[in-house]
Amino acid sequence: MLLVTLFWSATFVLIKLAISDISSMLFIAFRFTIALFLLALFKWKIISREIKHINFPLILLGILLFVAFSSQTVGLKYTFATKSAFITGSSVVMIPIIQALFEKQFPSKYSLAGVSIVFTGIIFLAAGGNSLDAFVKSLGEGFNKGDMLTLICAFSYALYVVYLDYTSKKYSFWMLLFTQFFVMSVLSFATAGLFSLTGLERLHVEPTGNLISAVIYTSIFATLITVYLQTKYQKLISPTKAGIVFSFEPVFAAFIAFFALSEKIGNFGYIGSALIFIGLLISEVREKK
Repeated sequence: MLLVTLFWSATFVLIKLAISDISSMLFIAFRFTIALFLLALFKWKIISREIKHINFPLILLGILLFVAFSSQTVGLKYTFATKSAFITGSSVVMIPIIQALFEKQFPSKYSLAGVSIVFTGIIFLAAGGNSLDAFVKSLGEGFNKGDMLTLICAFSYALYVVYLDYTSKKYSFWMLLFTQFFVMSVLSFATAGLFSLTGLERLHVEPTGNLISAVIYTSIFATLITVYLQTKYQKLISPTKAGIVFSFEPVFAAFIAFFALSEKIGNFGYIGSALIFIGLLISEVREKK
């Protein structure tokens, strides 16, 4: 799960650089269609045997993933890459609440303590700054539509993590993977067409170096490999613990954005990074004792 988080963290910068060269929904469509093609290319014999078992619970998993990815990608057009990563990280707080409501599976006291510390760290990261005045000022800055879309992403992703915990124990691994990619591909192309018809977004593609690099990286490393790893291994840990591990995403993303886009996190950002690390240790190490 930590490897998944590391692969994801680079996508904020790559997509931020590429999104001006392509329609956001078209970018997602290309990303998941390539992943779908590669999966079918190497595992078609298995998939062809099981494709008849696709049902609504599997499709719903793909829909939740689509809402998370699409809202985050569109939101990146209107907010900073670093800020997007921070808001996405707030799903760590939503996951244990959703898990308790839907699965009647209450997190341990160490997981809850870890979540609390991690969320505090995310607030520090989001605000940043080098002084207390700058920190308070950053917390009070306006919440734009890009931030709101990213918050929708965080909630959708929290639902996805909990629902994946349920479905991964009941359904075939390869069908889980194939259905997610297929639903993402179909919905992305359909939404791109709908956005174009309604004037919400102009369909356009400019094959720049930034765009080609982003499509290759996101389709292979941040989609095919990460969804494979998450679908296969998340069931080995609790959704709450998975959320805490995923909270490292804004930490990695902030450092990448610093070097690639000169987006700075400041002293309070470093404190936030340390708190996220401490929260992970509390949840992981204390639970094993």
